[in-house]
Amino acid sequence: MSELDKLLEGVEVEWKPLGEVGEFIRGNGLPKTDFTEIGVPAIHYGQIYTYYGISTKNTISFVSKETAAKLRKVNHGDVVITNTSENLEDVGKAVVYLGEEQAVTGGHATIFKPSKYIIGKYFAYFTQTEMFASQKRKYAKGTKVIDVSANDMAKILIPIPPLSVQQEIVRILDTFTELTAELTARKKQYEYYRDKLLNFSDLNRGGG
Repeated sequence: MSELDKLLEGVEVEWKPLGEVGEFIRGNGLPKTDFTEIGVPAIHYGQIYTYYGISTKNTISFVSKETAAKLRKVNHGDVVITNTSENLEDVGKAVVYLGEEQAVTGGHATIFKPSKYIIGKYFAYFTQTEMFASQKRKYAKGTKVIDVSANDMAKILIPIPPLSVQQEIVRILDTFTELTAELTARKKQYEYYRDKLLNFSDLNRGGG
């Protein structure tokens, strides 16, 4: 059971298809060969499950203005979701775009534009739950490459509590996410110094 599942226990919710609480826009184009050093911020679908966390203010890729003109636009607060992957787990991974400058995305990704009934980050956290995973399994197509279309994604049911409850849930889950990241960083730091301090090979080589 995910943290979101636990937080929703005992909360009065209304179950709605995702297509009723936001608009889904399927991306197009954007091979990696289109990337430039600077330009319009761009989110490539592969980066959602290899680089980004639950949200980002900055992108690691850019495209020219000419290329951006042909691509789907991502505004502040929109959520970019992966439709395609080599495994089912990575399909439906989501990142909330919190940058001020309009970004773009390409094929194998879908933009979810939240309505007034849902907070983008609440939806992004929902995509990490078993509630979401069990439903996306029903719509998954393919064997070597797994795909869940934007149309099928829109049919997935999501529990919608009041906005005030969504905000509190997001606040709590953001805190958990920050703590987890901090613990991971501390663990890596500990392992680095442990290996340094317990590496006696240099002493042995110079030993008398």
